[in-house]
Amino acid sequence: MRNIKYIAVHCTATAQTAKIEAIQNYWREHLGWTMPGYHFIIKADGALVNLLPIEKVSNGVKGFNSETINICYIGGIDKKGVPKDTRTIEQKATLLATLKVLKNKFPTAIIQGHRDFPKVKKACPSFDARKEYQDLKTI
Repeated sequence: MRNIKYIAVHCTATAQTAKIEAIQNYWREHLGWTMPGYHFIIKADGALVNLLPIEKVSNGVKGFNSETINICYIGGIDKKGVPKDTRTIEQKATLLATLKVLKNKFPTAIIQGHRDFPKVKKACPSFDARKEYQDLKTI
């Protein structure tokens, strides 16, 4: 098992209607990635999709991927492309439930947004994940 130090929260920086297949195609065709950007992605209806086993390394945070589990919600921008917390009630519930499971499995892992990592110049996940989940304990 990998030594997990972080659980990174992301947004896709797309409309909530974006399809997972389109996101995966972008990774392959434009970024040249063979592995997905996230372990989990949450659709607007709250459905959790596992894209990669947590034992494998995803491409979520450059320089930190070997020690990070990456979870993402579809959305994160408004209609003009400006960063905004667009999580649905269902996405918020699924994200919280998934973070609880991951925190139970990796109790010392730090939950934070992509933007909270060093040298990251993004708004992702378009809300303060550290603040929102700072009191999250193991279940």
